[in-house]
Amino acid sequence: MALFSRRASALVIPLALCSAHPASAQAPAASATAPTPVGTVDFRTFTLPNGLRVIYAQDHTTPVVAVDIWYNVGSRNETPGHSGFAHLFEHLMFEGSAHAPKGLHSHLIERAGGEDNASTAEDRTDYYAVVPSNNLNVVLWLEADRMRALAVTEDAFHNQRETVEEERRLRVENEPYGSVFAESITWLFDSTTCFPYAHSVIGSVQDLDAAQLPEVQAFHTMYYAPNNATLVVTGDFRVAELRHLVNAYFATIPSQPPPPRVTCKSRLSPGVERRTITDVHAMLPGIARLYRIPPHDDPDTPALGLLTVILGEGESSRLNVGVVRRDKAALGIQASINPYDSRRGPGVLVIFGVSNQGVTPATLDSLIGRELDSLRTTGVGDDELAKAKNMLRADFVHSRETAIGRAEELQHYAMFHAALSEINTDFDRYLAVTSADVRRVARKYLDPANLLDVTVVAPASATAPTGGNGE
Repeated sequence: MALFSRRASALVIPLALCSAHPASAQAPAASATAPTPVGTVDFRTFTLPNGLRVIYAQDHTTPVVAVDIWYNVGSRNETPGHSGFAHLFEHLMFEGSAHAPKGLHSHLIERAGGEDNASTAEDRTDYYAVVPSNNLNVVLWLEADRMRALAVTEDAFHNQRETVEEERRLRVENEPYGSVFAESITWLFDSTTCFPYAHSVIGSVQDLDAAQLPEVQAFHTMYYAPNNATLVVTGDFRVAELRHLVNAYFATIPSQPPPPRVTCKSRLSPGVERRTITDVHAMLPGIARLYRIPPHDDPDTPALGLLTVILGEGESSRLNVGVVRRDKAALGIQASINPYDSRRGPGVLVIFGVSNQGVTPATLDSLIGRELDSLRTTGVGDDELAKAKNMLRADFVHSRETAIGRAEELQHYAMFHAALSEINTDFDRYLAVTSADVRRVARKYLDPANLLDVTVVAPASATAPTGGNGE
């Protein structure tokens, strides 16, 4: 997991093996004598009368512009019997609108030499495009047209429902270990008290099959409105032109009543739970250890982020050195927080490993547990913590090197933090984390009573060829 990198394709398994008011907030201006710190984003904001929040950041280094719009809707906003609607609209938003028939949206962007895409997570749906600067007006017009008048027709609905169901079969049901990430991360939560995080982002085929067009249209009306969206524009543009275009294209789109609040009741350490699933597509068995963690805005998030890096990111991480290289018990192990994106509700820390040939899941699970127990009891050294901070610093800077990277960072801080200005101060919290902090959160969240332990059984492993170290 790249902690500061917000880019994510929809439902990708994260295993290495989307008249204006004056500015209401702005980044602190750099002094005339002090250099601007690396990674600082100088942004401005304004809000239209219909509630659309606009954030922009200029950078004339390259002649490109990124347009990134997040709707405040994801799988957490769905209700029982209606799962998969947010992801369905990730597709429906490309099916045409009043003045841009199906296919024209992406065609115009690609013809200009740009690219566009979208993604869905628990808390948001993301639509973005990166184009040469002189095509800013085209992208803004396209986004405004589908916000104002998306064609949610019977034909589009049925076509994209079949597309989503096929995507689920391809990327979850028929992908080795696909269900580990799509489904098991939901098992930590009770569907009666925390449905928002107790069902998968992609939704169920049964719910999609049962969905009716009026229900889908009502979902669109409620959530895909200007007062439920944030528009971010970064790169090479003129502010006066941007404000003119945003007013011209978006200002007359009507707002909608605020969507209902999302509620979730969950608690840490309710007791260890163990499950076994059979994955007919896996060649080797595996282990997934899942732990409940707090929402992203919790004070423990920086220490948890560094803990995850120390545990399972990179060649020198504890799990890779101890279990993969020394014990030769795993083909690979990865640790990550919230595989889809950050959350405003309770989250998940996932440790997933694939057994080497001849190694039972029970043995792999025991060896992973040994490394976690060591971290909980003895903590981490100063050098180990400093290395993890350096890794995050590099990722922090890298995530802001491109127009779309800066746009996604702005969206992240607008949604998941108390103030957008934290985009330029948040990393200080990570630098302030001590070894004692890492040990404390390890003891709190890696508590066996906070664990869901999933064994992945791979029938194919029984007939797999033998060989040393998985060869």
